[in-house]
Amino acid sequence: MNSHSNLVALGTILIREISRILRIWTQTLLPSAITMTLYFVIFGSMIGGRIGEIRPGINYIDYLSPGLIMMSVITNSYGNVSSSFFGAKFQRYVEEMLVSPMPGWVILTGYVGASVLRGLIVAVIVLAISLCFTHVHLYHPLVTLSTVLLTAIVFALAGFINAIYAKKFDDVALIPTFVLTPLTYLGGVFYSVDQLSSFWHGISLANPILYMVNAFRYGLLGISDISLGIAYAVMIGLAVVLAAISLNLLKRGVGLRS
Repeated sequence: MNSHSNLVALGTILIREISRILRIWTQTLLPSAITMTLYFVIFGSMIGGRIGEIRPGINYIDYLSPGLIMMSVITNSYGNVSSSFFGAKFQRYVEEMLVSPMPGWVILTGYVGASVLRGLIVAVIVLAISLCFTHVHLYHPLVTLSTVLLTAIVFALAGFINAIYAKKFDDVALIPTFVLTPLTYLGGVFYSVDQLSSFWHGISLANPILYMVNAFRYGLLGISDISLGIAYAVMIGLAVVLAAISLNLLKRGVGLRS
């Protein structure tokens, strides 16, 4: 296929996936808005008011806001591609893509691109909700945007790999339930790792979500527990490794050809 044909194929996948996201918005966009509103009300206003300032000049609810936005981005970018691509396998129309002359990177970019878009839409929705409860200022716009993009890409790629290996719908929910959720809750969303003992602080440094949340928090609030350079190295490194694994699995047809 020439470059024009590749662009047409990529655009077709993107339009199909984006249409799906918007058509079932009550399942793809609304749940995050409701869940995060409850988080802001319960953990931010009710409990956060008793905690006070977690850093000088920064209330707990302001500190919490970037973590909740990133939690929404992670959940949605991962869940979108894992459910959609597994649906393509389950309904067997993935075979039509595999037998077409469309290269693997076009398929991967189409599914990942749509999932990143869903993550960004949800991020904007949760940010808008947070402004009803907090006084978040955008300290570093480029850091904020690049962090949310890289995080969405990393977890969309991880969701793609999950979908490739999944053999039934239960397998799609397995990783988010037993791996993704614990990592997110222990990734500095609700607290600063500087408050932990040295042992648990060291354990936390092995959690990649910690670097994403802190880089995003630096973009919004100007504070971080982690070096920004290390955070970018982790995010870019994960994106490159997961993209290489995804393309290799597509090329070999793992989980796709019987």
